[in-house]
Amino acid sequence: MPTRQQKLKKEHAMPDGKRKGLRSIELPSKISLVIFLILLLRPSVGSPQSSSRETAKFLSPLEDSVVREINIARAAPQDYASHLEPYRKYYDQKILRLPGEPPLLTKEGAGAMVEAIRFLRSIKPVQLLTPSKGMSLGAKDHVKDQGSSGSTQHEGSDGSQPWDRVNRYGTWDKSIAENIAYGSDQARHIVTFLIVDDGVSNRGHRKNIFNPDFGVIGVAFGRHPTYRTVCVITFAGGYKEKSSK
Repeated sequence: MPTRQQKLKKEHAMPDGKRKGLRSIELPSKISLVIFLILLLRPSVGSPQSSSRETAKFLSPLEDSVVREINIARAAPQDYASHLEPYRKYYDQKILRLPGEPPLLTKEGAGAMVEAIRFLRSIKPVQLLTPSKGMSLGAKDHVKDQGSSGSTQHEGSDGSQPWDRVNRYGTWDKSIAENIAYGSDQARHIVTFLIVDDGVSNRGHRKNIFNPDFGVIGVAFGRHPTYRTVCVITFAGGYKEKSSK
């Protein structure tokens, strides 16, 4: 069981599964790359707060689709495994060639997809996540920051961390996590890549998606100058929105 200190440590989950600073990677022509970052925190004190379920009018269609995809997977993981099955035929050794998408260089090849399918077929459903406006606004702040800076870190250019950004619009409670994915503009691909978690030995992004302790979610999507797109997803055990005046 990880200690609190270990849980507070940032993990930059690179495609090769090594936790280290981002470095430039030379790729073959027209071969794309998806990067995922993960952060998980748990405070030592605090009382649970819940977010009311509401229509996510504050989300763009794509952001709303990401929430729906994650909830579909959480509600029926064994059924969601069937959505992953077609991906297997698109692997060319370690290159994933999805129709309409740039070729994706993976670390593990089809083996990671097979393992993810096996995982989905073995777990029980967990509660649905309620979309949060405040958490989504905090995520959007980071998307805008990275869209101009080109950064691929959890820390913002102003020194902010995920908990700082969501706390601008409310108060998170109990637990918080942040996943960041780059390189795709399709909700199913974003969620599938996070579930497969290619090259990440502890499958941390997958664990966040299926963590039963999380009850609320925030999503923001935008453009990234290096990796084309960035999608920031925040999870929390509870969240109290700031009252609007």
